[in-house]
Amino acid sequence: MLDTLGLDTQILSRIQFATNISFHILFPTITIALCWILLFFKLRFDFTANPVWMRAYRFWVKIFALTFALGVVSGVTMSFQFGTNWPGFMEKVGNVAGPLLGYEVLTAFFLEATFLGIMLFGLNRLPSKVHSLCVFFVAIGTTLSAFWILALNSWMQTPAGFELRDGVVYPNDWLAIIFNPSFPYRLAHVLLASGLTAAFFVAGLSAYRILKGDQKQAPRLALKTGLILAALLAPLQAFVGDLHGLNTLQHQPQKIAAMEGIWHTEKGAPLLLFAIPDEQQKTNHFPIALPKMASLILTHELEGEIKGLNAFKDNHPPVKPLFFAFRIMVGTGLLMLLVAWVGCYQLRKANEPPRWLLKLLVAMTFSGWLATLAGWYVTEIGRQPWLVSGILKTADAVTSVAATHVGLSLLLYLSVYGLLMWAYIHTLKVMALKSVSVEEFETTPPAAGANLTNLPMSTPRNTL
Repeated sequence: MLDTLGLDTQILSRIQFATNISFHILFPTITIALCWILLFFKLRFDFTANPVWMRAYRFWVKIFALTFALGVVSGVTMSFQFGTNWPGFMEKVGNVAGPLLGYEVLTAFFLEATFLGIMLFGLNRLPSKVHSLCVFFVAIGTTLSAFWILALNSWMQTPAGFELRDGVVYPNDWLAIIFNPSFPYRLAHVLLASGLTAAFFVAGLSAYRILKGDQKQAPRLALKTGLILAALLAPLQAFVGDLHGLNTLQHQPQKIAAMEGIWHTEKGAPLLLFAIPDEQQKTNHFPIALPKMASLILTHELEGEIKGLNAFKDNHPPVKPLFFAFRIMVGTGLLMLLVAWVGCYQLRKANEPPRWLLKLLVAMTFSGWLATLAGWYVTEIGRQPWLVSGILKTADAVTSVAATHVGLSLLLYLSVYGLLMWAYIHTLKVMALKSVSVEEFETTPPAAGANLTNLPMSTPRNTL
């Protein structure tokens, strides 16, 4: 039945891996930056002794633990698919992929595992500044994890530092492998995306708490932190994205041609704001374009030449997924920039955020997920038909397992992931609503030397 639908083993394996990585990436995208936000809360408490910062930390460290756990679980199942669905990948490039994945475990994962327990359960057992140091190590661990994973992914996009022997890849320069041509841009782009995702996540959930009647200072402080962080990172992300685009034009021009819907090599190429690409007729229907702007953005010259898809014949990715995913990513990013700047302006104008802004932030809580997934699809689909550019094609790495078996496991993955996502969002809602009814310790800082980390989680206001 699957074969009659055109869903062979390769297509199903790609869908299954895309499903797995799409689910997994949602959680590290939050935790990488959220851990640094937690460190900021903790350090602010250490240096000001203001208990509100500790309340913000206490709430968000629970969210971090929940999100981190789902990221670890989904990451483990994803790694299994290298053997079950893509055996040709490790056979061909395992000499590079294996060590990079191993470095991630030996450095990032062990660092996180060592200090995560102290971070979660040592707050009342250690001096506050020592505990903050443990939070710092966990934050370093989450960032190192991204470093190694993106080193491997970037190498798959722009391979370097290797040689082929009997069709198998062998490393000959590890620095060139790790710091391959696209790695610095991809790492910066992903880390900034994580910062924006976590910023809107914090602002949105805090806005939800305020809308539900939470009158305490902690959610307002967290909301302000998220908005300011987003306002700072959004323009920086646009700048890094431009650099990343220039790097992609140099090393993967076919990906750029698909993203921009450019079918024929031309000078002064227009920037398509919207169109419906037609791969059969090699044209765009209903185009809305800005003349010469694509050339200006990509080459910094009005008459700059951009190679079209015709220059690559059949060696280019599918156009529609890249074309629309790229515009979803950019559009979402621009919306995040606008909301962050308007939100900061409103907070500066009035101490209490207006209700319309709170509702808008709630709607934008998971906007970072949308932008991240769209960007990830551009990156991964844009490499097709190659699994490792110029070295290993996707069709040559796929398993020989029957399509029905892959389809069955895909259905199981979809069912489990759907249930986990519902449970995750429901748990966030329950935690946010529970915090609304808690009367927390909020007053002027106590006398110097008071052990604020041992304060009870809830203290009636009339006793203060």
